[in-house]
Amino acid sequence: MSETPSNKINSSNEVPPTNSSKVKRELTTIVLIILVILIFRSSFFEPFKIPSGSMIPTLLVGDFILVNKFSYGFKVPFSDWYTDPIYLTKSTRPNRGDIIVFKYPVDESLNYIKRVVAIPGDRLKVVDKIIYLNGEPINEEEVQAEKLMEELVDQNADLASYGLKVLKTKNGEIEHLIQQISPPTELSNTEEQIVPDDSYFVMGDNRDNSQDSRKWGFVPFVNIKGKAFLVWFNLNIPFPKDERLNYPFLFHPNRIGKLIK
Repeated sequence: MSETPSNKINSSNEVPPTNSSKVKRELTTIVLIILVILIFRSSFFEPFKIPSGSMIPTLLVGDFILVNKFSYGFKVPFSDWYTDPIYLTKSTRPNRGDIIVFKYPVDESLNYIKRVVAIPGDRLKVVDKIIYLNGEPINEEEVQAEKLMEELVDQNADLASYGLKVLKTKNGEIEHLIQQISPPTELSNTEEQIVPDDSYFVMGDNRDNSQDSRKWGFVPFVNIKGKAFLVWFNLNIPFPKDERLNYPFLFHPNRIGKLIK
C-alpha cells in the first residue's frame, strides 16, 4: 500500500533552526537594510527639512525636500561625512541659480541651503539691494503674486507691515522669485568681491532675512552636499521652547511634489 503524504516520515538530516540562529539572520537582515539606506542617503538622495524662512518664497518653512547627492559627481559612500568627498566620476560644478545644500563653513556640523549667485572668478557687489555681477546689474522685476503673498504673510506675520514684495529675477539659466522688504538692512550693500577658485557666493531668496555669503563668506566646493530638486511634503509643527524658529503650525498640501528651481 502506498503511503499518503500525511503518513510520510521526514527522513532528512536537516536540523530545525534554533532561536539564536533566527535572531542572527534577522539582525543580519536589519543591518543590511540600514547599510543600504545609509549608502542611498550618502551617494544618491537625501531628505532635509526647511526649518527657517531664509529661502522664502522658493522654499517655505516646513518643506521636506530631496537633494540629489550626485548632481556634481558620484561620490564614494560616506566619504563626505568626515573628510572631503571622494568622487568616482569626474565632478561637475554648480551653475548660477542652483539651490545647493552644503556644510556651513563656519560650523560644518550644520547643513545650510542657499542659491548660488556667483561662481569662481565672478566679481560681485550689492548696492541698495541690487546685485551687480561682473559689472552688470541683475535685473529684478516686481510681480503680483496674490496667492503666494498670502502664504508669505502667513510665514512673515511680523514683517507684513514692512512693505513685503516679491520680485522675479534671472541669474544664469534659472528664472525665479525672491522676497524683499522696503527698509534697508545691513545686507543691502556689500563691497565688491572676487569669488575664489572652487568657491561659491550664495544667498537666500528671502534677501533681507538670510545669513549668507554677504555675512560669512564663500562656500568651498568640497562643502557642497548636492542640489535640491523636489518638495515631497510640507508640515511645520512648532516647538514652544524654540524661540529662534517661532513659526506657527503650517501645512500646505499644494507644495507636495513641487519641483524646485
